[in-house]
Amino acid sequence: MFKPKKLTPEDKLKNIALMLDEIINDTTVPRNIRAAAQNAKDSVLNENEEYIVRSATAIQYLDNISDDPNMPLHTRTQIWSIVSELETVKNE
Repeated sequence: MFKPKKLTPEDKLKNIALMLDEIINDTTVPRNIRAAAQNAKDSVLNENEEYIVRSATAIQYLDNISDDPNMPLHTRTQIWSIVSELETVKNE
């Protein structure tokens, strides 16, 4: 039977960085939200910290902007998805 390959925390964080790139490069997203996404990406890719610290820091950045009324709906959905993925890294 086929078993899907379990991703390592490092692989998950790299995938999350790619997801954050979509927000960072979307010009329809306000600058403050793109800046927070960039900060979250920088924390995710910071190899000087443990996985749990990297994911918790990124969650904090994204949580701070999650209620921004200027955020497009598709971006809010992306952020919720990213936070959900970060929480799986945090619990490992």
